[in-house]
Amino acid sequence: MKKKPRVLPIVTDIVQTAITSVEGITFTRHSVCPACGGSLSGYDIKRKQFAHIVTRDGKRTIYVDIRRFSCNSCHRFCLADNPFYPDTRIGSVLIDLCIALSMTMPVNRVPAYLETIGVLVDRSSCRLYVQHISGCYVRTNVRYIDINEKFGIHLPISVLSLFAIETELDEGEHIDESDVIAACGFPSVPRKARNFPLPLKRWINRDEPGY
Repeated sequence: MKKKPRVLPIVTDIVQTAITSVEGITFTRHSVCPACGGSLSGYDIKRKQFAHIVTRDGKRTIYVDIRRFSCNSCHRFCLADNPFYPDTRIGSVLIDLCIALSMTMPVNRVPAYLETIGVLVDRSSCRLYVQHISGCYVRTNVRYIDINEKFGIHLPISVLSLFAIETELDEGEHIDESDVIAACGFPSVPRKARNFPLPLKRWINRDEPGY
């Protein structure tokens, strides 16, 4: 029987607080149509699964709502700015975690480590996101990568930022959608990601193309 990874309780608290901080938020902001630059009209709201986590009370699914718009010019649909990378099914902070952890351990160990801190990501999805997202965003943008190993683990900036915002709120206050988007590095906008830490020794995944 394999040993469970050893994780400091504060790491679990940071990650779960960051993830649950977005629960129930409705993302409504968008400026112009990304296809033609035309003006937008609200169409409907779509509910999307952000994460599956495990707490002391059992499994829990974190949902967010995202407004969908219709372009008044080309009539195409688009979504409000949201904390998801394009064409992905889980929140960007979870993908950030997968990539950050894969830099210091084999990618097939990452889901087990995440499960230890109460975050559920299946192995095939984890491998897919690490190979696809990290190839697009991280390796070509090293100058935007930061380092954080204060707790013995490399945590992405997005997780630390959401945790910091949530813990600074007064009782009864809720995190604003614009703060979430900014903390996550504007993942739904086509731009270079800035959310990943750079470990001192990078784990080389021999299963990736080129090795």
